[in-house]
Amino acid sequence: MEERSTQLKEMTPHELTEIIFHKEELFILDVRNQSEFQDWRIEGENIDIINIPYFDLLDGIEPALHKTPEEKKVLVVCAKEGSSKFVAKQMVEAGRNNVYYLQGGMRAWSEHLEPIKVGDLSDGGSVYQFVRPGKGCLSYMIISNGEAAVIDAVRIIEVFEQFAKENNVQIKYTIDTHLHADHISGGRRLAEKTGASYWLPPKDATEVTFRYHPLVEGENLTVGNIPIIIQPVHSPGHTIGSTSLIVDQRYLFTGDILFLKSIGRPDLAGKAEEWVNDLRQTLYTLFPTFSDDLVVLPAHFGRISELGEGGKVSARLGELFKTNPGLNIRDEVEFRKLVTENLPPQPNSYLGIRQTNMGKITPSRDEEREMEIGPNRCAVHDQ
Repeated sequence: MEERSTQLKEMTPHELTEIIFHKEELFILDVRNQSEFQDWRIEGENIDIINIPYFDLLDGIEPALHKTPEEKKVLVVCAKEGSSKFVAKQMVEAGRNNVYYLQGGMRAWSEHLEPIKVGDLSDGGSVYQFVRPGKGCLSYMIISNGEAAVIDAVRIIEVFEQFAKENNVQIKYTIDTHLHADHISGGRRLAEKTGASYWLPPKDATEVTFRYHPLVEGENLTVGNIPIIIQPVHSPGHTIGSTSLIVDQRYLFTGDILFLKSIGRPDLAGKAEEWVNDLRQTLYTLFPTFSDDLVVLPAHFGRISELGEGGKVSARLGELFKTNPGLNIRDEVEFRKLVTENLPPQPNSYLGIRQTNMGKITPSRDEEREMEIGPNRCAVHDQ
């Protein structure tokens, strides 16, 4: 008879990411309270998930044993690890041998970044996408001949520093495509630590308290000695300053103005009615002038179905004009209604996040974590 293992096993955020990217089966028991679970949870194509609050399991583990399968790998998750570790241990002691707890809990899941190579540059350089699966954030690093530019960096800047070190490159620029409202930017902090210059669209920077380089159309940036050209294109609508980047005439970094399956919402600065015309002009007049072959690289994904091979989030612009619902609303009244009415809830703590990104407040690291907990909600369709 096979002997059951009684050893408690952990699963790292990286291991969980690999399961999601490769569409493997997993059953998740989330023991946070119901409101936290309803607001934000782990998702994956072949992931089943249930919520049994931790306090409902203190008098006995039986509800968890009855509602979780014996034949599947089971991952127990909580906010910071402790509760899930306790529940997982009780399940193992009850005879389950395929139970794990998530290392660091949902807090660690929220902060995990996974670097993925997107493609090549004409000079032999590369573009990397840093996927933050717990938040839906996407950051980028353009590497060319010993130099790098980081686009839409999140606050976990150690990942970018380490990746640059491993690839023997010096970060020359950090660039934000707009003033972010759903997550705290790491661009300025990363620039200060690495000696890079920090770039931000000036129309989004009217209230910032720090010095920056204005990211404006007509003033290109270069990476490497060939060089690779980064071409800013003013594309307002999500914010008044939103600026897309055409890189190497191959890639279109759209920030939060265009996603794979939706479009950016114009209301996070409280100006939906004012910015809806800019949004339509960008999507329906400006972007159709670009080459269909440009590879669109957004700053977020909203649905797990947007993850492609190996977890990569990208698509040809021409394909999005066929498949993205937000690019196919010909009636202007209908479009205005879509992007100004019945929108999903705004991101958690978005006003505080905007103030942080303006330099008006300086939260502690723990406060920053709390501000960012929850989904990104930057797209029109996200709920």
